[in-house]
Amino acid sequence: MSALEHARRPADGVPAPAVELAGITKRFGDVLANDGIDLAVRPGEVHAVVGENGAGKSTLMSVLYGLHRPDAGQVLRAGVPVRLRSPADAIAHGLGMVHQRLRLFPGLSVAENVVIGAEPVRHGVLDRAAGRRAVTELARRYGLDVDPAARVGELPVGVRQRVEILKALYRRAEVLILDEPTAVLTPGEAEGLFRMVRELTTEGVSVLLVTHKLEEVLAASDRVTVLRGGRVTGRFDTAATSADELVRAMIGRSVATAPARPGRPAPLPFSERPYLLDVRDLRVRDRDGVMAVDGVSFGVRAGEIVGLAGVAGNGQRELLDAVTGLRSADSGSVLLDGRPVGGGRERRIASVPADRAGRATAPGMSLADNLLMGEQRGVGLNPARVRRRAAALVERFSIRAASVTAPIERLSGGNAQKAVLARELSKDTPVLVVEEPTQGLDVGAQERIHALLGEARDAGRAVLVQSSELSELRALADRVLVMFEGRVVAELPVAEATDERLGAAMTGAAVSRPPAGSETAG
Repeated sequence: MSALEHARRPADGVPAPAVELAGITKRFGDVLANDGIDLAVRPGEVHAVVGENGAGKSTLMSVLYGLHRPDAGQVLRAGVPVRLRSPADAIAHGLGMVHQRLRLFPGLSVAENVVIGAEPVRHGVLDRAAGRRAVTELARRYGLDVDPAARVGELPVGVRQRVEILKALYRRAEVLILDEPTAVLTPGEAEGLFRMVRELTTEGVSVLLVTHKLEEVLAASDRVTVLRGGRVTGRFDTAATSADELVRAMIGRSVATAPARPGRPAPLPFSERPYLLDVRDLRVRDRDGVMAVDGVSFGVRAGEIVGLAGVAGNGQRELLDAVTGLRSADSGSVLLDGRPVGGGRERRIASVPADRAGRATAPGMSLADNLLMGEQRGVGLNPARVRRRAAALVERFSIRAASVTAPIERLSGGNAQKAVLARELSKDTPVLVVEEPTQGLDVGAQERIHALLGEARDAGRAVLVQSSELSELRALADRVLVMFEGRVVAELPVAEATDERLGAAMTGAAVSRPPAGSETAG
């Protein structure tokens, strides 16, 4: 985090707000998402907005970017009230937003992506050369190292994010909203992003940083606004606050933001424990027929958590799909407790995919039905027993829901994620595979999920965890594997899994040590 620490600059004075939200209230039916929120962002500052799931952050940013209209309150730009009925209105008033899921066309060039929808024309004809010149000058001015002629689909994720920022700046954004900007970046790319953000602020651009990573908030922002239950519960100058103070404002209590690894019984040394999950020379193609997993071998022992790191798109998704039976492998094998396994229930692997809504839930079905999906044999079809079992899981996993009979699609994203985790963690299976276990969850929920994964390991299960959060892998795992271009290129015991070593392996710059394959796994 050294580059981030260097990036922090305390605010000088109290200039007039570049943008201000005054008394913003927004309801969705009976749900009060924003309740009279006031937020002022100064010119040239990085202003962080944090809060637990359902605190109202996304709704507030959607109001500011014209995606939602407030029921009460107003938005002011440089002291003047403005009406934002759409993102086009927001852009016209100098507001830009970089979404967590980048909205780019991979087959087009950088310049084409930046100017699309606002292309320069000459005599009524698209002027491609003028577009390239404009993007080149913009990139030079703001220190964004991007080749305007490069195809976006061939660029690393960190560079694509710069393209999104260039799109906003090309449209003369003076206030830039960054929504979870480092979710898919390597440590080096994250540091580069915040160096670039600080350069933007020296040009007078104001940045609203929406993130759940408190270390980024403390290192990269000037001021912080904390939301809880749709209201502001804290306003802080970053230089004068701490992670613990922010957490207390977020959830009303302190938690371990960087939890110590829980202790565990150790009846056998690791070298003597059996491999419950053994992957041997696995090769898997993606949907386009390209070899996404190329000869991967590894094992996970009983009572062990193995972490899987890597920049998104390097084969992690295809590997885990093949392990859990959601995708067929071209060759190789998956062994469970020493025996080859087939698909479906025979596999006896509990699985939590990253895309909870699209791959792990039936949106129109009730929360109770989703919580017991695949486990109906234990409770039969008796509605009362189904509700009682579901209610027990809701309480155990602190799922916020109006009723277990309500459709799961009515839950917030974070609570839907907790429901999927509750279902899979409660299954009696020897192997547990979890993708992005705390993605989108607040710090209190993260603490609980980490504890539950530790309990699964301590009960003797083999746990494979893929996460884009390196700090999370260090908090949970006994070993960390790194994937790059479809191969496991490094294996590190957690004590040696520093940001520098993991980051180097994730970009292919260095291999820390030969990965342990199935041969060493027994």
